[in-house]
Amino acid sequence: MLARVTAREDFTYSVVIPVYNSQDVVGQTVERVAEVFETAGLRYQVVLVNDGSRDRSWDVIADLARRSPHVVALDLLRNYGQHHANLAGLRESTGDYVITMDDDLQNPPDQLLLLIDKALEGHDVVFGRFERKQARGYRRLGSKAISLVNRRVFEQPRGLAVSNFRILRRDVVERICDSRTAHPYITGQALMFSHSPADVLVRHDPRASGTSNYGLRRIASLVLTILFSYSVFPLRAAAALGFTVAGLSFVLGLFYLVRSFFVDTAVPGWTTIAVLLAVLNGVVIMILSMLGEYVVRTLNAVSAVTTYHVSERVSR
Repeated sequence: MLARVTAREDFTYSVVIPVYNSQDVVGQTVERVAEVFETAGLRYQVVLVNDGSRDRSWDVIADLARRSPHVVALDLLRNYGQHHANLAGLRESTGDYVITMDDDLQNPPDQLLLLIDKALEGHDVVFGRFERKQARGYRRLGSKAISLVNRRVFEQPRGLAVSNFRILRRDVVERICDSRTAHPYITGQALMFSHSPADVLVRHDPRASGTSNYGLRRIASLVLTILFSYSVFPLRAAAALGFTVAGLSFVLGLFYLVRSFFVDTAVPGWTTIAVLLAVLNGVVIMILSMLGEYVVRTLNAVSAVTTYHVSERVSR
């Protein structure tokens, strides 16, 4: 039996970098990525996706793409969010392995080879596990909340750390690109479509410039997007609550009905109204819960494949 080829040089690599308001640092990021691959003698491609930046980021990355045969720059029509930008980059990528990373140098390019070497051990997805994450307390708390959701929704194995600094084998990339969802979530989809995920210890540096674009509102929005796009848990919880309320309503209605046989009421017809309201409201809640289940399934079935639009593509 022939041994499996695992040499770095036998594969090509694409690095996808979503870009948002990083005109001062994205050039340095690309320069350091190129230095890592060229020093190691590896074939590579860098896909830069401008996600509706309000500064000169597009001008910077478009110029990089015109000057380097290794760089492709995409300009999205507007700001769609990091995961949409990553999806656009994945669809543009050509490498046997695709790495996603941030544009702010918090994911140090010199750690790329650690991801590659771990993937070549036979893993189809490898996440960077940060030695110490350089982020504010609320962001670390948000990461823990997202991790809990990942474990429930995507069955993230215990002990496996996930992050946006990751490497995906081509077959996993193709599954993600072919999936039908209006709300891409690359981390969760990588877990869904992988067979042997792993992580590797990497460094996490402070931001080279600027501030994080992920505040509490965006973290909460991401958690809700994951829950409502990839899980029926909220709906099932609402349905369970609905059936519980409906059951209590029936019990309450029965109580007043029986009570009316033994205790006279000072208001004629009050018992009838109470019973009808309890029963009918309970039935309405049950029907709405069941309709919600069907609505979610229908939305998932008809979700649009195109969730972003590219206004311009620049390459040499």
